[in-house]
Amino acid sequence: MVRISKVYTRFGDKGSTQLGDGSTVAKSSVRVGAYGAVDEANAALGRSIVAIGHADNQPMRSDLLTIQNELFDVGADLCTPIADDEKPGDRLRVLPAQARRLETMIDRYNEPLATLASFVLPGGSALAAELHVARTIVRRAERCVAELLVVEPERTNPAALVYLNRLSDLLFVLGRVANDNGASDVLWAPGATRDSEGPAS
Repeated sequence: MVRISKVYTRFGDKGSTQLGDGSTVAKSSVRVGAYGAVDEANAALGRSIVAIGHADNQPMRSDLLTIQNELFDVGADLCTPIADDEKPGDRLRVLPAQARRLETMIDRYNEPLATLASFVLPGGSALAAELHVARTIVRRAERCVAELLVVEPERTNPAALVYLNRLSDLLFVLGRVANDNGASDVLWAPGATRDSEGPAS
């Protein structure tokens, strides 16, 4: 059980922080950047949940609340390097089944959507815009974890990367759902302004 009795510790005032295994690293480390980006993604999901409200689209709201909790699992996983003698169940680790559950969710939300004929611009409804912001932050977190896997492959759980990859796909689909199931999607028009002389002065 997590117990937080004091908010500030002054431990990080000189630019270092403590990982889940008790070791100390610089706040500029790739690992801290990775779980920090996951924290940002979670905050962005919170904005999306607020945009949904309490009356509309309760299934999406419930799913995103579940994912927020799972992102804390991802952060806890990344915060604690895998030890040489670690056995399954010793630490909280992301499992492949969690990414597969996201795939099931993607299929469910994507089923009623029309096939896209172009890329979607981030926008449309306010909720769709929030979901796209969350998607791009998840993508950045994914890139940070990919870098961590290059730097510390034996000490990092690859399932965390897979989870973030699936989550970004889900958020793209949810952005379309939030645009009247894709009917209000704003589509990219490639090269639409190439022949334009720009705005009149």
